[in-house]
Amino acid sequence: MIKPQFSNNQIYHIYNRGVEKRSVFMEDKDYLRFIHDLFEFNDTALVNPSNIRFSSRHPSSVTSSQFNQFLALRESNTKIKRKLLVEILVFCLMPNHYHLMVRQLVDDGIVKFMQKLGTGYTNYFNLKNERVGSLFQGRFKAVLVNNESYFTHLLHYIHLNPLEKNK
Repeated sequence: MIKPQFSNNQIYHIYNRGVEKRSVFMEDKDYLRFIHDLFEFNDTALVNPSNIRFSSRHPSSVTSSQFNQFLALRESNTKIKRKLLVEILVFCLMPNHYHLMVRQLVDDGIVKFMQKLGTGYTNYFNLKNERVGSLFQGRFKAVLVNNESYFTHLLHYIHLNPLEKNK
């Protein structure tokens, strides 16, 4: 697949799956961590070291209540001025893959965001599961959403993906 040239204000379908089709989300806390990372890494600023503090040493000990408190505190802190890399329109997390529909907001926003997301989540997963190496199957895939028909189809595809897998 040829990598598209990413343009600001354009919408893209981004997806990837685990290497060897392996599960990349083993328990609920893994899903929560990835959702946290969607928020944490969507910023032009360098990654905040506090992200390491968020349960990297004991990831299975975080409760959803603690996760929500962390997000509320992070969002309410007026000292932190965020400049988003992408606008996340839709996402779906499946045991062995994910789908994102994003709009690029700044130059190289998608590439920077996906580098942070892929590296950050892989580091968390590998530390938690005492493993090393790649977690995802190569570079993420991206397709430009260039017409209304595809946009509508993709919304349905992403939202219905979990239902299709359970048939």
